Amino acid sequence: MTSSSIYFQSLPYQVVPETGLIDYDGLAKNANLFKPRMVVCGASAYPRDWDYKTLRAIADKNGSYLLSDMAHISGLVAGKVQNSPFEYCDVVTTTTHKTLRGPRAGLIFFRKDKKDDDLESKINASVFPACQGGPHNNTIAAIAVALKQVASPAWKQYAGAVIDNARALSAALLKEGPNYKLQTGGSDNHLVLWDLRPLGLTGSKISNICDLVHITVNKNAVAGDTSAQVPGGVRVGLSALTSRSMGVKDMETVAAFLHRAVQIALVLQKEAGSKLLKDFVAKATTGDGEGRKQIAQLKQDVLDFSVKWPLPGVPDTTTIKRFEDEH
Repeated sequence: MTSSSIYFQSLPYQVVPETGLIDYDGLAKNANLFKPRMVVCGASAYPRDWDYKTLRAIADKNGSYLLSDMAHISGLVAGKVQNSPFEYCDVVTTTTHKTLRGPRAGLIFFRKDKKDDDLESKINASVFPACQGGPHNNTIAAIAVALKQVASPAWKQYAGAVIDNARALSAALLKEGPNYKLQTGGSDNHLVLWDLRPLGLTGSKISNICDLVHITVNKNAVAGDTSAQVPGGVRVGLSALTSRSMGVKDMETVAAFLHRAVQIALVLQKEAGSKLLKDFVAKATTGDGEGRKQIAQLKQDVLDFSVKWPLPGVPDTTTIKRFEDEH
């Protein structure tokens, strides 16, 4: 529960079950019925772009504000490879990490030409003294550095590469297994949402296996899940891999690693003799069967591959040594 639930009543909208895409017709129908003060768009696990023009029309018909929380895609919006919410929305919010690659912080943008309304004073008052204490000047400076990077010509190239990698990983995963299923069938942004339910697996099990082999994914609910406690999928982000200079061809290797993680999970689930997560984790961490042996091999293969890609901001010792030897 968040503090917003104390002050506001929210009504979620849905995706079309067959496609996983936002059900804009259903949203319009509900908005016409409930007349919301504000229509909110933005998501943490939606692998497609947003139709802000349609959302604006829905909001205008019902006298609603339109707010976009572009926290996950702000770096892609800045790189002009995603639709921009600024043309249509009254308020735009974002974090400054994720695809923007800055510090953990936030930004709020608002229209100053909204007729008969003073959004500026309302938002300023809600930030301070309502919700925020003293600002951290070091964080403000870090935001400035991040935004300066966004203004460079290289940023658009980076943002485009993120999407290229997400699409390449989507295609590679679908080739790996006949029962592999992705929400919406692919991706138009920085993430891939993998539905594991056709395999009889949960996101919790795959995220546990991936943690053991130094692959970072997170368990995530997918459309149609009946319980958030047992998420049916995992979310895979491509921003970090792209920042490490991996390209489309490398996504085939990443997909192969993820495929092996799934196959290991199926072996462990069989060895555990039950579908309980605790039995699964016990087999993965302390068992003596084939599954744990495969974990050790995959872990080594991931390490051998990942050392080829230096971390941003961390000196590449191999390159430095080669430079020193040559000079």
